Amino acid sequence: MITPALPLSHTRPASADESITAWALAARGGDSVAVDHFVRALHRDVTRYVAHLCADPQAVDDLAQDTFLRALGSLHRFEGRSSARTWLLSIARRAVADSIRSTAVRPRPADLPDWEPAAELAQPRGLPGFDDGVALLELLAGLPYERREAFVLTQLLGLPYAEAAALSNCPVGTVRSRVARARATLLALLAAAEKPDSAASTQGAGRPLVAA
Repeated sequence: MITPALPLSHTRPASADESITAWALAARGGDSVAVDHFVRALHRDVTRYVAHLCADPQAVDDLAQDTFLRALGSLHRFEGRSSARTWLLSIARRAVADSIRSTAVRPRPADLPDWEPAAELAQPRGLPGFDDGVALLELLAGLPYERREAFVLTQLLGLPYAEAAALSNCPVGTVRSRVARARATLLALLAAAEKPDSAASTQGAGRPLVAA
């Protein structure tokens, strides 16, 4: 039985973000231990974010690595005006955008393997309302890009709406609207998954389409 409930935002404590920002500032000064703490603290967030945004599951690890390489190369310009996590995710967003542009110029073969195994590390665990039969990653994949990004940033990574809006270059109200519409779509999918005939109706039809 699947309970049609979605996870609430797991906002990271302010002290944690302050520590990560402090590590970034220390790393800027050449502290190798701080570099290690900074990377370890944000590696999972970056991996989740790029896994949900990029169109190529095989590129997730490379994009995460590229994000950190870009960040470490730009640390001398980081002044701590925003949290290091928001700063790093903005770099990840640009890395994904660059990858998409590159793929558009040099198309890759379309016969890619199923993307869920490649994104396994990004799969959230223990979220209320999801059992083994319903993969959050699969449901999110059907959402329009902007709504998926807003949901991932605020509900999975725990960014405040204001920071998510700044990262996405849109008003806070737009982020709230996108999250609300994303949750409504996901709730509808969860409710549909409870119906006895849902499995039979989609069998052999591939992944069901999600309405925008």
